[in-house]
Amino acid sequence: MSENKSNESNESIAPGTPGTGSPGADSSGSVPGSHTPAVPPTSSSKSADIPPAAAQPGPKETAAERASTDAPDSASTVEPIDTAKAQRDDAAEARASAAKAKLTSTQATATSAANKTLDAKASLAAQVETATQAEASLAAELENATEAQAAEAEGVNATDSATESVTSKPPSSLPPGFSTAPDFGTFRPPPMQPDSADAKSPPAYLRNSDSAWSVFGRVIKARARQIFDRAGQRITQRTLRIGVSARIFHPEPGAKGLRGKTLQYLEESIAHWVMSRDVLVFMIPTVGHQGMLHPSNIRLRDYAKQLDGLLLQGGADVSPQSYTEAATRHEWPGDRVRDMYELELLHEFIEAGKPVLGVCRGCQLINVAFGGTLYQDIATDVPTAGVHVNEQYDQHRHPIRFPDGSTLVNMFPGHREALVNSIHHQAVKTIGRDLNIEAVSAHDGIIEAVRYRRAPFVMGVQWHPEFHRAGGDELLDCTPLLDTFLRVARETRF
Repeated sequence: MSENKSNESNESIAPGTPGTGSPGADSSGSVPGSHTPAVPPTSSSKSADIPPAAAQPGPKETAAERASTDAPDSASTVEPIDTAKAQRDDAAEARASAAKAKLTSTQATATSAANKTLDAKASLAAQVETATQAEASLAAELENATEAQAAEAEGVNATDSATESVTSKPPSSLPPGFSTAPDFGTFRPPPMQPDSADAKSPPAYLRNSDSAWSVFGRVIKARARQIFDRAGQRITQRTLRIGVSARIFHPEPGAKGLRGKTLQYLEESIAHWVMSRDVLVFMIPTVGHQGMLHPSNIRLRDYAKQLDGLLLQGGADVSPQSYTEAATRHEWPGDRVRDMYELELLHEFIEAGKPVLGVCRGCQLINVAFGGTLYQDIATDVPTAGVHVNEQYDQHRHPIRFPDGSTLVNMFPGHREALVNSIHHQAVKTIGRDLNIEAVSAHDGIIEAVRYRRAPFVMGVQWHPEFHRAGGDELLDCTPLLDTFLRVARETRF
C-alpha cells in the first residue's frame, strides 16, 4: 500500500525537479523488481534543444504555453506554433501516462501477491506450531497414563503384600524385576525372523574363518576320535588271552585206562604265573586229521589269530632229528611229535606278529627253529661245565650274568648277575640265525637266554621263572620279564 502512495505523489512533480519516474525507477524508466518494459522516450526535433528543467512540462500546460515558455531566450526567437507537432506531443504524453498507470497497477498486483505469500507462510507456520503443541500434549498424556499405571501397580503390589502378611502366606519367589509394572511406552521390536537378513549371519560359537567344509571336517574328526577312543577302551579293557603249548603224555605200550591214552596237559605253576597278571590262559592242543576219531578244520593258525601271545612251557627233550642230528644215547630220543607241533605253533605266532616266551625246553626249541643246534647232554658234551641238573629239581640253582647289549639289563636294572634255578641237561650249542645271546651261566658260559631280533618279542630263558617267588630276596624276581611279554601282547593284539 505504501508503494501506491509514493507512485501517486510522484505524478505531480513541480517544474524544475529532475526526472519524471518514481524514486525506485532507474534511468531507463523501468521499476526494479517489475517485469513491465520501460516506456520508450519520445523523439522530437526540438527536444534536443529544450533545457532539462523544461523537458517534461506539467499536465495542465498547453502547446501554446510550451511554445512561449520553452526557454528564457524564446522572447527574442519566437517561432510560429506547429499544430501537428503539438498534437503528436499530446498523443505521446497520453501514451506515457497510460504506461505509467499500467506500471503502477502491475506493482500493486505484485505487492498483493507477495502479501498473500507471506500470509500463507505465516498460516503454515502456525499450523506446524499447533501440530507440535498437539504432539507434545499427547506425549505428556501418555507419560501421565504410564505413571498412573505404575502407581496403580505399586498399589496392587502393596495390597498383595499386606494380604500375604495378614494370611501368613510365604513370600513371593518372583525376582525383583517383576515387582514393577512393565513399560508399555518403550518400543520393543519383535525378534528377528529366520528369513530376515540378520538371521543369515553365522552363530556366535563359530569361528570367523569357518566354512561348511571346515565344520564338516571337525565333525569327521570328532567322530573318528570317538571311534578310536572306543577302540582304545577295547584294547586296554579287554582281558589278554595267552596260549600255552601242551605237554604231551604218550600212551604206554600195553597199558590200560588213561595210561593207554594220549594226554595233553600244562603244569599248574606256569598257568598261575601268567594268571597272576589277571590274564586268561588257554592250553593249545595238537591238531591233525590222520588217526583222529573226530577230525575238524581248526588249525594252529586259528589259535594264533585269536590269542594274544604264546608261552612254550618246559618238558621233554628236543629230538636230535629236529636239528638234523642223530641221538648219541638211546635214552635221549626227545619228543619228535611235540617238536613238530610246537615248531608249527611258534612260526604261526611269529607270522601273526604275536609275542612268544619260551621256558627251558621252549628256549631250546626257539634256537632249533632258527637253525641252531643243542648239546644233547651237557655233562657228556662239555665235561668242564658246571652241574645244571640234579635230583633236587627246582631247588638246584646257579648264577647267571647278562652280557653287554642284553635287553635283560634294561629289564632288570641294577642287575648284571642273578641267581636262577637250573633243571636242564641239554643246552644251546650253536646259536640260530638272527638270535642274540641274552644271558650266560656265570661259571661255564653255557647260554641261558636267547632273543630273536626280527620280532617285537620272541625270547627264551633256560630257567623256570614260574618257580621263582615274586619279590624273593634270593632268586631273580622274573615279574619284569612277564610284564614285558604281556605289554607287547597288548600292543600287538590287533
